[in-house]
Amino acid sequence: MKTLKDLKEIKNITIDRVKRRKDGISPDRAAVRQRTVLICGGTGCTSSDSMKILKAMEQEVKNLGIENDIEIVRTGCFGLCALGPVMIVYPEGAFYSRVKIEDVPDLVKEHLVKGRVLRRLIYQKSIKNDQIKSLTHVDFFNKQYRIALRNCGVIDPENIDEYIALDGYKALAKVLLSITPQEVIDIIKKSGLRGRGGGGFPTGVKWEFASRQQNEQKYIICNADEGDPGAFMDRSILEGDPHSVLEAMAIGGYAIGANQGYIYVRAEYPIAVQRLLIAIHQAREYGLLGQNILGTGFQFDIDVRLGAGAFVCGEETALMNSIEGKRGTPNPKPPFPAVSGLWEKPTVINNVETFASIPQIIVKGAEWFASIGTEKSKGTKVFALGGKIANTGLVEVPMGIKLREVIYEIGGGIPNGKKFKAVQTGGPSGGCITAEHLDSPIDYDTLTSLGSMMGSGGMIVMDEDNCMVDVARFYLDFTRDESCGKCTPCRIGTKRLLEILERITEGKGTLEDLDMLETLSVQIKAASMCGLGQTAPNPVLSTLKYFRDEYLAHVVDKKCPSGVCKSLLQYFIDPEKCKGCSLCAKKCPVSAISGKVKEPHTIDVNVCIKCGLCYENCKFMAISRR
Repeated sequence: MKTLKDLKEIKNITIDRVKRRKDGISPDRAAVRQRTVLICGGTGCTSSDSMKILKAMEQEVKNLGIENDIEIVRTGCFGLCALGPVMIVYPEGAFYSRVKIEDVPDLVKEHLVKGRVLRRLIYQKSIKNDQIKSLTHVDFFNKQYRIALRNCGVIDPENIDEYIALDGYKALAKVLLSITPQEVIDIIKKSGLRGRGGGGFPTGVKWEFASRQQNEQKYIICNADEGDPGAFMDRSILEGDPHSVLEAMAIGGYAIGANQGYIYVRAEYPIAVQRLLIAIHQAREYGLLGQNILGTGFQFDIDVRLGAGAFVCGEETALMNSIEGKRGTPNPKPPFPAVSGLWEKPTVINNVETFASIPQIIVKGAEWFASIGTEKSKGTKVFALGGKIANTGLVEVPMGIKLREVIYEIGGGIPNGKKFKAVQTGGPSGGCITAEHLDSPIDYDTLTSLGSMMGSGGMIVMDEDNCMVDVARFYLDFTRDESCGKCTPCRIGTKRLLEILERITEGKGTLEDLDMLETLSVQIKAASMCGLGQTAPNPVLSTLKYFRDEYLAHVVDKKCPSGVCKSLLQYFIDPEKCKGCSLCAKKCPVSAISGKVKEPHTIDVNVCIKCGLCYENCKFMAISRR
């Protein structure tokens, strides 16, 4: 078991090595390690062979006999996921993107041996006036404020010493040795931290409810069942900084009087699960989990429970049923989990991002956290930027930042010169926000007033080529499929909504269908038992509100303005532009295109299956769809 003195010694031993990754290397330390290479080990980069690149680099360095001069570190996600595999080499801070295994010999010989940046692989936006900019000054990062993601891309997530070096477990030591449980709750309440998993309930208030319950057994649960399409915020934190969640759960256990915690994480996150198990084992070895933590008499342990991927298990009562071994379906509330939760004991459930912020709040103070963000939405929020956006990836920004800043300055705007149409926040539970609201601040109340919600943090950007009716259909298809079926409004209502949307996208809709969509949506929201059903109609209502003209085009004109809904499409060849190259005819899988070489071709609309291959392959832009 480690004492507070032991933790301080570990920090003193490790701090220089870890800080060099950000601060560069001073001359007196150059003899120890000349350069440090950080290689992303998150899911995205790992799927592109980043760990094979790491092994190849270790071997190359060993072959050259310079392994004592080079530190190669596997880290969590850096954030710029679209550029993976990525790595950073310090002290220069050179950010390399889309690295391949065959690039390793050049990288080692040019940069690590000769000290020359390999320009062909450098992220071009990190170069200004022929000088390499610090990554924090690159457009993608310079408006970010990292609290939950503070260690992701910096430390080895499988090395507890590196977490300790950056003030890891300092917050736990502080609360156990000098703060009462009620004072911890007061700090969290004063910070203004709200749950980052969807509803935004005040974290300190939830903790206080549970602390007031008189019961010998209480539980802390981390909800890592991240099921929104396009969301990967929680996964990245667990992969890049698992100890921050463990530390926060222990703090929560101390505050409410719990001695057992569970992390409920979906089995589709194998890297996150593996690193969690490693982190729990290390924390137990150091005596930071288990009995008599830091010699204070406090005991708290954590176990992992794997979810099978049901979206509804993100709802807290369904999640607890799943942990208990029951079918993962929600229960009516009240009673709320803080009163009667897991095995009918008082239980606090927070998501990964919420927990990841807590150690920093304890170390730096409630006033520090509350100074970030807006009056009612304090701190920062992590978003997974996806869709039609130049910089796909993970960002953490202060609450209150404008949507325009996130999409255009951090996200890099819409690719290929396309026009922005909408952004979906909150996943299938949220709604679409249009261009006229781009200057709206990102906070809980504003997003709700616009017909969307904060949700867990998915942010899907759409351009002029997206059909908003099809977007609503996509999300309803998801929620219909994920409905547990326990309550009729959700089980039957989402199915009926989807049937109407499918009729409309097939050109069979009527004006009465639009009225029925609104009526059904309101009823489903009011009568469903849990959050899944209560928010499922949001994409329908928001698209009807802001893009009713597209619905009318589908219903009245029987056309899809964006050219997405196949049943409403027809392909035409312009005889003035067609050169008769026959490429379209060769690509057509059903031989619907005919014509002589060097003469205009035609499409048989009765045979055409509307696959779009002719449209995509025409070099003369002679084919149109409408």
